[in-house]
Amino acid sequence: MNVTLITHTPLPEKTVAAAAKLCYSNSGVDTLMENMSDEKAEQFVDMLAGFGHESPVEHVTFTFGIEGVSRSLLAQITRHRIASFSVQSQRYVKMNNFQFVTPPAIAEDKEAAALYQSSMESAIKAYHAIADRLQAKYTQELVSKGLDEKTARSKAEKMAIEDARFVLPNASETKMVVTMNVRSLRNFFRLRCCNRAQWEIRAVAIEMLRLCCKAAPALFRTAGPSCCCGDCTEGKMTCGKAKEVREKFEVIRNG
Repeated sequence: MNVTLITHTPLPEKTVAAAAKLCYSNSGVDTLMENMSDEKAEQFVDMLAGFGHESPVEHVTFTFGIEGVSRSLLAQITRHRIASFSVQSQRYVKMNNFQFVTPPAIAEDKEAAALYQSSMESAIKAYHAIADRLQAKYTQELVSKGLDEKTARSKAEKMAIEDARFVLPNASETKMVVTMNVRSLRNFFRLRCCNRAQWEIRAVAIEMLRLCCKAAPALFRTAGPSCCCGDCTEGKMTCGKAKEVREKFEVIRNG
């Protein structure tokens, strides 16, 4: 797994502070950034947190590159709808260099790991066999319609892998670019940094939080699972380790 902060809104905390300043003063748009020191920006951010006023933080976005994760994670992360996703396509990219993600619990069990490896090898073998068979069929059809063989083979490959991908497992490695605004990120961290979140997306969320805290510490001062800024919201499903979790995320937020 590799998570990279590609870019973010310039001057994130000052941008939020400027939006807040417009809400609570008679400042004109052209003067919002005047005398906006880092200290004043931080004060505005803290004030908003105290009010529970979150709309100003929506003006700041963070864009991440995420790779070395599974299609299973993709299914989870795209449930966060106030976000933008660009994902490597299995429809247009042939899996010539097939990689997969192995859950730690499987990797630690020698027999389970062997079965898992065998399953992955079987899936990619079937994928290539189906893709080759369909490509040959489509190539012949396209040539018969007047395409030259080189063009026909290229077009036929895309047609073939579109259906061959159906045998690929959730473990298949993928990569994506994800953009979220600060409000969505805080919600994402509240849900996915929790001990009860699935291990892979929790690891991604924690690394995203770490990067956000380096770029804009005031905006993410209390970010993390729900128990970091109040009581645990998991009810009877709680992990029962709120104190340990708070201490862990205090370290993460402070670098």
